[in-house]
Amino acid sequence: MRRITYRTPAAVGLAVVALITVGCSNGQNPASTQPQVGLIATSEVAAPPAEVKLIGERDVEVTLTGPIAAKYALATEYQKQALGKPLTGDRNAGARESGVVFQQFQGGVITAKNDDAGTPGYITWGKIREAWNVQRDPAGVPAVTGENGSVGPLGAPTSDENAVGDLLVTTFDHGKIEYDPKTNQVEVTVDGKVVPSGL
Repeated sequence: MRRITYRTPAAVGLAVVALITVGCSNGQNPASTQPQVGLIATSEVAAPPAEVKLIGERDVEVTLTGPIAAKYALATEYQKQALGKPLTGDRNAGARESGVVFQQFQGGVITAKNDDAGTPGYITWGKIREAWNVQRDPAGVPAVTGENGSVGPLGAPTSDENAVGDLLVTTFDHGKIEYDPKTNQVEVTVDGKVVPSGL
């Protein structure tokens, strides 16, 4: 198995500082000032897997690739359990015309802006996912003839769910969805304007 080593920006920065320190003098007698070189620490991070194989619904094998595989591999056990099994079929996985790639699971979805290596993937689930999946008109108001998900007015996710005070918040290309677990209330903001959640 091949191991790829990445040098973190901090380690590269330390190396530059060490080189500058060695190359600079304070104008005093060079014989009395010896350059000091310290140990530079680097860290090794395993490359994300190119693919992840899972058993999906009806015991069908599903292969995750690219950013979707990388995000799933980095997910916590809690996230993996909450996502559940991957769903199968063309409607549940693939790429949108915009380039957004996705994999639906029983309890959520992983999306990424495109399938390029290094593109971040995001997990969307629960009440936030429900509100994101509400069909909306271009202004974000729920409408039977509207669009939802990444092709809807919110666009694709730009973050995982994050705790902000008492709220859970996910950001999107054109807005955000906030969920209050204490009250079970959802607030949807599209292009800076709060719109009905539709839930």
